[in-house]
Amino acid sequence: MEGAKPSGVPTAIDRNLMRMYVLLPVAVILLACLLYAADRGLKAVRQGLRRREAGIRLLAAAAQAEEEERQRRETKEASGALTSVLPAIHDRGPRSVA
Repeated sequence: MEGAKPSGVPTAIDRNLMRMYVLLPVAVILLACLLYAADRGLKAVRQGLRRREAGIRLLAAAAQAEEEERQRRETKEASGALTSVLPAIHDRGPRSVA
């Protein structure tokens, strides 16, 4: 029995098979970690884009509100200027018929 190996000593094929049994779960875990990291990265990019778009909309709304406030202020000033020119309009009360 020269070619026979003792049963307690693993052969080269058995060692390679054992390495595969170890490397396969490690590869699966690494792949899962990579996919998780890619998912988190894409989510962060999408959130950044949404925040940028929201900021642009907020700036547009603020500019519109400022323009409306400016128009209200101009209207109020014009009304005040008209009242200072024609003060008699407010001096009399309502008329009554006797």
